[in-house]
This record gives sequence, C-alpha cells and structure tokens, in this order.
Amino acid sequence: MKFVVSSSVLLKQLSAINGVVSTNPIVPILENFLLSLEGNHLSVTASDLQTIIVTDIEVESQEKGSIAIPAKLLMDTLRGLPEQPITIQVNNETFGIEIITDNGRYKLSGENPIDFPKTPIVNRGQAVELSSTAISAAIANTLFATSTDDLRPAMTGVFVQLGAESATFVATDGHRLVRYRRTDIKSDIDTSMIIQRKALNLLKSCLPADEVPVRAEFTTSNAFFSFGNIRMICRLIDERFPDYENAIPSHNPNTLTINRMDILNSLRRISIYSNRTTHQVRLKMTLNDLVVSAEDLDYANEASETLMCEYNGDDMEIGFNAKFLVEVLGNLTSKVLTFELSAPNRAGLIIPADQEDNEDILMLVMPVMLNSYAS
Repeated sequence: MKFVVSSSVLLKQLSAINGVVSTNPIVPILENFLLSLEGNHLSVTASDLQTIIVTDIEVESQEKGSIAIPAKLLMDTLRGLPEQPITIQVNNETFGIEIITDNGRYKLSGENPIDFPKTPIVNRGQAVELSSTAISAAIANTLFATSTDDLRPAMTGVFVQLGAESATFVATDGHRLVRYRRTDIKSDIDTSMIIQRKALNLLKSCLPADEVPVRAEFTTSNAFFSFGNIRMICRLIDERFPDYENAIPSHNPNTLTINRMDILNSLRRISIYSNRTTHQVRLKMTLNDLVVSAEDLDYANEASETLMCEYNGDDMEIGFNAKFLVEVLGNLTSKVLTFELSAPNRAGLIIPADQEDNEDILMLVMPVMLNSYAS
C-alpha cells in the first residue's frame, strides 16, 4: 500500500478529526487513525467507541489497502513538516510504515486494521437536511448548559425534538436550562433523542466557517452527520430527559429590559466580591433602576452598582449564582435582554429582545436564597 499526498492537506484533514482520539482509551487500538485506501480515495477514521469521524482525502495512488497508524506520532510529524508532497508506504505483512519527504524518511510501526472498530451503517434512518450555520447556532446556544455529572447521564447531552413545524434543542444541568427552537429545521416524522456533549462539541469544531448543507440521519441508537468530506457517527444517550416544559414558569408579571453587555460587565465586576462558595449576587429592581450587589461576610468584602433599565412590576429582590448567570449571558449575542420574573423563589427567564426570525431562544436560571447574608 502506497500513496502520495500533500502534507498540509493531510494535516488539515487529520486536525479536523483528531479531537475524537483519546489519550488513554479503553482499547489501545483507538490511539490510532485507521487509513483505508481505494485507488486515489483515502478515508481516515478516528474513534473513541462512542463517536466516530471519517474524513475523505484525494491522493495519488492506484493501490488498495488499510492500516492503523499512531495518531499522535503522525500528527506531530506532519506539524513539523513544511508544505510538500509526502509518500506514505505500508508493508501489509509487518504493518511497518514509512513516511518519505523531500529530505527525510520516518519509520514507525502500525497495527492490524482489522482490530479497529467497525463503522455503523445507516439502516433506514430518519433524515433531516439543515445548514451548518443552523446546527452550529443550536450547539453554541445549548452546549454550555449541559451537565458534567455522569450520575445523571440524560443531562450530559442535548435533547433534540424534531417536528413538522420546528426543531427544539434543550440542555440543562439543574441550575439553568436553555430551550433553543428553530423553524428552519423540520422533519416529516416527530422524534426525539439525546446527543452526547462531546459529540456535539466535535461536530461544531468540524463544521466549516462557510455555510454548507448538513445531512443528519437518526436511528434508535445512533446519529449520523455528513457534510463536505466529513462523516460523523455518534451513539445516542439512551435515557429519559427531564420534563423541561414543567420547569418553565408560565406567569411572569415582572419584566426587566436591559442592555446585555451592561449587566454582564457589571456581574463580572460584582461577582469578584461574592462569597467564594455560593457566588451569590442579588438583583434589586425598582422603577427604571437595577442594583447589582454582592457580599462576602467571611472577608468583609462587598460591592454594588446601579444600572439604568426598564422595569415593569412590583419592587423585587432576587438572588442568583453569578457563575451561572454570567455564563448564560456570555453565550447570548443579543444587544438587549428581557428578564421575566414572578417571585424571588421562582426561576427567572431570560429572553433576547432581538432574535432572528427563524429562531426562538429562552434561558432559565434558578434563583438562590437571599438569607445567606444580611441586608
């Protein structure tokens, strides 16, 4: 097995899929890329058993074969090479590999490709066509709110509901919840699934900057994404997602409208003075005034700022975990936000005032009790 390829082209394609390779995998073969050659068509596969990414590369060859090659060693070699054609030659009997460049030769040992996990095949999966910008926005608006608690596996991924009118993406870690809905993603059949956090993170990093069509297919156990020369297969989380609709309060008579960057920057400054354990900040709202404050009695630290806003409702004071609130506001892009509130012990809703026509964003943040320090 022998082929010639541009070093920079190969490095670019391998970099796109390298994120799936684990440093200490359960199965040692997963430290490798699987290279499969068929004439001038080279497929490179990376896997961690839960997620598989395949990239296709055009090369110069008339041969056929496959080899498992150490991913880190190959990547480090390519990073150190200038742009040039390189020849990769494989001994199919010993699995020895030789990389030949203009001024050097590099020999390394590969592994038997038959030991590499097989790639699942789509079998009558449900298909949806969408744009890369749509899926990228859905991931960006939800992924940060997923849980890292493996004891609650359903919350470690993004819940996706597909329907005839729209697609809804939901993520929660118990402290905050994001519901992101798009009307430009539709499906003939209503279905739902939970996609792993790592898989979506890898998908987002693989998506090109330019808008390209993405084909998504789903079976009962896997999700398949294909675009350009990239194919990705990820195992779905087989758990029941929490009933998120019941967590969203429906009656919120108190509304606060404010510039997103004003309150975000204020929270970042004030949170420095909050308790190091609770990270509590309090928002005190009166007519056209918002006071953001924090106090840490252990170190006698306190701070407060007054911001201009539009507030309609009864005077109200509510506490939030600054870390969660800052992360929610930091992941939004809207210039103006509306907070919808009902009571100090009920969740607050955050809704961007200037959304795109085809999207609907709602973020929920749970409050914290205000009795941890004196008024």
